[in-house]
Amino acid sequence: MRVLLYGSELSAATAAAALAWVGHQVQWLPHADAPWSALSQVEWLRSEPQLMDHLEQGMASGMLQVIEKIDEAAIPEVVWLALSPAQRSAASDLLQASILADQHGIVLINNSTFPVGETERLHALMGMQHTSVALPDTLEEGRAWLSFTRPTRWLLGCDDANGEQVTRELLRAFNRRSEVFQCMPRRAAELTKLAINGMLATRISYMNEIAGLADTLGVDVEHVRQGMGADSRIGFEYLYPGCGFGGPNFSRDLMRLADVQLQSGRYSALLEQVMDINEQKKETLFRKLWSHFAGELTGKTVAVWGAAFKPGTARIDHAPVLTLLEALWAQGVKVHLHDPAAIPALHAVVGKRDDLRTFTDDPYQACEGADALMLVTEWKTYWNPDWHRLALLLNGKLVLDGRNIYDPEFVASCGLMYRGIGRRADPKTL
Repeated sequence: MRVLLYGSELSAATAAAALAWVGHQVQWLPHADAPWSALSQVEWLRSEPQLMDHLEQGMASGMLQVIEKIDEAAIPEVVWLALSPAQRSAASDLLQASILADQHGIVLINNSTFPVGETERLHALMGMQHTSVALPDTLEEGRAWLSFTRPTRWLLGCDDANGEQVTRELLRAFNRRSEVFQCMPRRAAELTKLAINGMLATRISYMNEIAGLADTLGVDVEHVRQGMGADSRIGFEYLYPGCGFGGPNFSRDLMRLADVQLQSGRYSALLEQVMDINEQKKETLFRKLWSHFAGELTGKTVAVWGAAFKPGTARIDHAPVLTLLEALWAQGVKVHLHDPAAIPALHAVVGKRDDLRTFTDDPYQACEGADALMLVTEWKTYWNPDWHRLALLLNGKLVLDGRNIYDPEFVASCGLMYRGIGRRADPKTL
């Protein structure tokens, strides 16, 4: 099929590469805010496993063509939108372009996270002689290629048989192992995507609240988590307490769901609480550090492991580390930070500072002379450190585990004080 793909989001790049890979003729028009010359250099795209290789292969084969203006496009059979919520006006402009005006039977696939009902509005702008479907973005950053090419589900919002048929054919190569389409009306698909992320965020925030209570009561929250997860009505997924979540899609979807509630005349106290809890949890490690040193933080040096909002990505959008760094710097703390991928993104936000040193190779470099170590992002390289070496490097012998990935008793047996989220252990004295 001839596909015109518009956008510069990760979902746009992934769709462009994957659709060209399976034989579709794709013309990709990146958004003007991030043309291909700039987009091809950003770390979050280059660090996505397999993605850049497939983009380059698609371009080399001629199945994928990057264009700079809509006037360069051939008449498409499918228009695929993968834009950010702030780019709704750009979608409107594209669909009213003269190249599409006199055509019939084009299928609009809206893969953007726009307000509920936006696919219908865009369809009306494009013309009712065309067809539209909502296909909400469900990619997992850090494994975008696998998410697209080996999906567990696609929410397919369609109100006519033609749109469903064309979309199924377009994505047929990725739907062979088992049926992955969940078909429903367009508005239902748009709301379902937001509702899923709202539920996941609620589970995380609830578990974080329980972890706070466990801290107060002197209970190891891991026992509580195991007991809750063993209940078949609950399960273990997204039941891990931590120092807050971030990411461009997760955070945006929560705010979008809250907006949908507000615009429909319904105020959601629950969503407000979920977002408030998450913002508070981003300061959890700082509060534990403050308590340990009785508020005397000026002149201290803290090692931070991880800046990305999740392992496997170079992005720091809404990442807990940003809130944490501001709190540390406000108290005169110097920060040594290691991350294998997100350092360029961090410097783009906070700039170069005298109270920040960054490392990308050896995580132990960040710990030399530090008073404490904070684990913020659970990159695999951090899971099994040399604890005896850390005990020698850390002046304050304090480990603050923001993801509860370490065994408290083992860390304590190595002469370090452990503080996690609802977990703690002190070194044993003979």
